[in-house]
Amino acid sequence: MKRALFICSQNRLRSPTAEQVFASWPGVETDSAGVGGDADVPLSPEQIAWADIIFVMEKAHRNRMAARFRASLNGKRVICLDIPDDYDYMQPELVRLLQAKAGPFLRKAT
Repeated sequence: MKRALFICSQNRLRSPTAEQVFASWPGVETDSAGVGGDADVPLSPEQIAWADIIFVMEKAHRNRMAARFRASLNGKRVICLDIPDDYDYMQPELVRLLQAKAGPFLRKAT
């Protein structure tokens, strides 16, 4: 089982969409969080420890995560998907982008 954690700013649109999209993939468990102060689900060290692979939507998310959780990230694989905050929750274009960018990493892992 591969545990994938998806990170965006507020955990309202991109990362919850990714969590939902990949939750039904065989051999994949998902979770999501945000690095913003007003995130619906703020990122925790426990989530980082749980994850086998961490996907961030933007480089700024990786930087914020590294600044706050550097010790927790030791040895963790972090992948930046470069997906801007231009999409609504479960928007078909966002789903396609996520499948194209994160899918190969999760397919290989199963």
